[in-house]
Amino acid sequence: MSFPLLTVVAAVPAAGAIATAALPAAKRTAAKWLALLFSLVTFALALVVAFGFDPGSKSPYQFTESHAWISDFGVRYELGVDGIAVALIALTTLLIPFIILAGWHDADPLEEATPNRRWRPTQGFFALILAVEAMVVISFEATDVFVFYIFFEAMLIPMYFLIGGFGDRAGGDGEDEAASRRSYAAVKFLLYNLAGGLIMLAAVIGLYAVTADQLGTGTFSLQQIVEARAAGRLNIGTGTERLLFLGFFFAFAVKAPLWPLHTWLPGAMGESTSPVAVLITAVVDKVGTFAMLRFCLQLFPEASSWATPVILVLALISVLYGALLAVAQRDIKRLIAYASISHFGFIILGIFAMTSQGQGGATLYMVNHGISTAALMLVAGFLISRRGSRLIADYGGVQKVAPILAGTFLVGGLATLSLPGLAPFISEFLVLVGTFSRYPVIGIIATLGIVLAALYVLVLYQRTMTGPVKSEVTGMPDLRVRELVVVAPLIALLLFLGVYPKPLTDLVNPAVDHTLSVVDKKDPKPTVQVDAVPGGGRPGHAVHAQDVEAAK
Repeated sequence: MSFPLLTVVAAVPAAGAIATAALPAAKRTAAKWLALLFSLVTFALALVVAFGFDPGSKSPYQFTESHAWISDFGVRYELGVDGIAVALIALTTLLIPFIILAGWHDADPLEEATPNRRWRPTQGFFALILAVEAMVVISFEATDVFVFYIFFEAMLIPMYFLIGGFGDRAGGDGEDEAASRRSYAAVKFLLYNLAGGLIMLAAVIGLYAVTADQLGTGTFSLQQIVEARAAGRLNIGTGTERLLFLGFFFAFAVKAPLWPLHTWLPGAMGESTSPVAVLITAVVDKVGTFAMLRFCLQLFPEASSWATPVILVLALISVLYGALLAVAQRDIKRLIAYASISHFGFIILGIFAMTSQGQGGATLYMVNHGISTAALMLVAGFLISRRGSRLIADYGGVQKVAPILAGTFLVGGLATLSLPGLAPFISEFLVLVGTFSRYPVIGIIATLGIVLAALYVLVLYQRTMTGPVKSEVTGMPDLRVRELVVVAPLIALLLFLGVYPKPLTDLVNPAVDHTLSVVDKKDPKPTVQVDAVPGGGRPGHAVHAQDVEAAK
């Protein structure tokens, strides 16, 4: 394209971050509205990309841009989107305005300025959110491995300050204790993700060395590497490919997060404000699972197949481990965090099932999980801000004093447990079907995650919303207009995509088919049970459907 639309989509929130941060300290309200305006413009541009995208095109990437950048090292500024990237860019740009609205007062200065109570820079809070949005969007767009790596790592910096500098203060302790918890969570988040990024950097350099050795000139271009492999001009040795795959996968598994590299997430979400917690799990973490599809599978198809059994086991552990720990939680936000670990286990399960249903369901799960988790966590944040406590035991009978808040909390919770009729159900169903068709034992065991999800969601609702009204929640106000503007569209999307997911499936299925073709995987052949097969089949014997036709 002559017009660099993808660059503009990423540049608008970056410009918004600079403009918001540059406002004078007294212009707090102006900073909020300016950040919201830039986020809405970004969403409008993302819609232009979505409606201009042609799912039927034979080209794997559209709206492509390619410019020389660091020619001596083969680095090019290359962008392009497939259906999966378009869906995740739309999700990201959709959620950011709601995150800004939900956090409208999260960075307001405290009433008193004392040594233990500092003023919180409103402009910085919203500028950091826009900066994260810009980096996440360009990560979804990058088709050059080096460009992707830069922004994959750079997004850690604003996230670190959002967790450590603007964290939740509803833990019940004093400001010093709360600041200490926030600092610990932020540092742990940074160290885990930096460790993954440094290992990936070594693999990125190794990939460049291999291409330079075999192609004559090193390259980081995803398309060039995939095409060279298909043409037989690039043949990465088995051992080398597996080492490079592990370097990439480790970084993405930390970001995802996958057990046992998940331990940074509960602390980061628990100590963040609710909007920032949504930014972490509904936006930033999706970069990890997206990168598994785009880079791990397409750059290293043989190694991906080699590692699949171990990854499926780790994903299965994530599903069950996250759900079990969610059941045991007494903190509302940490419960949602562990539930997200379980959901990411389902996503990774679908990706590495190597079936069209599994990968299509995993992609839908990324989108639907983002919407459902945003709805549940933001309503939980509104609840916590009213009571000043994250402990489940401090609530009871809320539905009698704030019925709209309780109702939206219930819908968000039911979406989290994948109730039929709500968007996540379709995703989870496809993931389980796709996994079962190739790995039936793992598919069967993974269904236990559904049972545990029903347990932790319904128990959470029962203990907080039903029963006698506790004195501390008497007089609790219901959702205000701003809060309804945040929650209502998310609930509507959960309902719409729950009964009509076709727009998303039509968008992502061609990209899934392309990924499977690169990995050289096909769906398992279906079987049928027959009483008699022409040509000598035994009654009751399971045979392939095409064998029945051939025998006829």
